Amino acid sequence: MVAFGANLQLAGKPLPETVRKAAEKLAASGLSVVAMSRLYASPCFPAGAGPDYVNAAALVETSLDAPQLLATLHAVEADFGRERLNRWGQRTLDLDLIAMGDLVLPDAAMQDQWRNLPPQDQDRTAPDQLILPHPRLQDRAFVLVPLADVAPEWRHPRLNLTVRQLLERLDPRDIAAVTPL
Repeated sequence: MVAFGANLQLAGKPLPETVRKAAEKLAASGLSVVAMSRLYASPCFPAGAGPDYVNAAALVETSLDAPQLLATLHAVEADFGRERLNRWGQRTLDLDLIAMGDLVLPDAAMQDQWRNLPPQDQDRTAPDQLILPHPRLQDRAFVLVPLADVAPEWRHPRLNLTVRQLLERLDPRDIAAVTPL
């Protein structure tokens, strides 16, 4: 599962076009895009850090392993002008590897550690290795709402909750702020 986000225009193009073109680029990079969510508008996270986002989610099939898939996503981001200057900064394109089935990386203890990282530490520290499932997915309506379009019954392998159940745990105001385009 891959999450898409964009909040800075690339070459004056509308954000929805960037997200659609990024999905096409994934397919051109050898990934099979099996399902694509609707596009959504969502408030910038964290609040005040920049313009609002366009978000989406896709299911992709690939023979790549997780690090290879992440490298492919980063290459596509770079093709769309993504610069990794600061954590949670504005971006022309953000592609996050959210999960690969029930794979837990690097192991259950490390996934749990990063998932349970206190909020005050989340903006100051980042893992130096791939953590799957994405350690913040259960906290973010802008990820879960689009995921519910394409994988509502996917079950988090550590929390044992589906995407729908994870959504039910969020503040309804956060969910309502993620609106279809």
